[in-house]
Amino acid sequence: MSATGSLPLYQQIAELLIRDVAAGRLIDGEKLPPERDMAAGLGIAVGTLRQALKSLTEKGLLDRVQGSGNYIRAKSDATSVYALFRLERVEGGGLPTARVLTVDRCLKDPQLPPFGSHPEGHRIRRLRFLSGQVAAVEEIWLDAAHVDRLGPSDLLESLYLFYRQRLGLWIARAEDRIGQGPLPDWAPPEFPHAPGTPLPLITRVSWAGDGQSVEASFTWYDPETVRYVARLK
Repeated sequence: MSATGSLPLYQQIAELLIRDVAAGRLIDGEKLPPERDMAAGLGIAVGTLRQALKSLTEKGLLDRVQGSGNYIRAKSDATSVYALFRLERVEGGGLPTARVLTVDRCLKDPQLPPFGSHPEGHRIRRLRFLSGQVAAVEEIWLDAAHVDRLGPSDLLESLYLFYRQRLGLWIARAEDRIGQGPLPDWAPPEFPHAPGTPLPLITRVSWAGDGQSVEASFTWYDPETVRYVARLK
């Protein structure tokens, strides 16, 4: 169900735990289960878990006390590749993954808010999951001035990570507007609502570090299983 450019498994686990900390599902000072038990519960090898825990320790989110265990250190500014992904499961957290549906270069949709300088954009349509559960469909438009061609095999699981690593484009901020809109007819059949169903709709514009708007998107999400969450720091 993931894109070709899925994050390494240890990084997926680290991101899942970061989001659980942000959602309050893991609290400051909480002791994690023994590593073998935790790895078994996650269905991964102990070595993979230890890579994830090392990553969290480097981010200042974990104290690893020899002979005692691993303890959460909650931080409000934890670095995450999904820092601007605002959807969570109803109970909080959840690991975001994606499946690319289509990638096309075309004239920008006139319904999009103004962004970028090029008349064309790369339209990326994806099905989003949270910890394996269908959560949303999204249509992302990247201004065509930043890359000539894109295909599904070029993309990483996290588009903002792809922008940074492959295009040298850092997303510094984004503005979301929450409304309602009909689910588009291109939504895949496994999405739990029929095309045309009114759903919560996130319209986003994103800006790079130089202040230029470079991306706009629409995201329709399933309100029965996920929530839009924005935390103030």
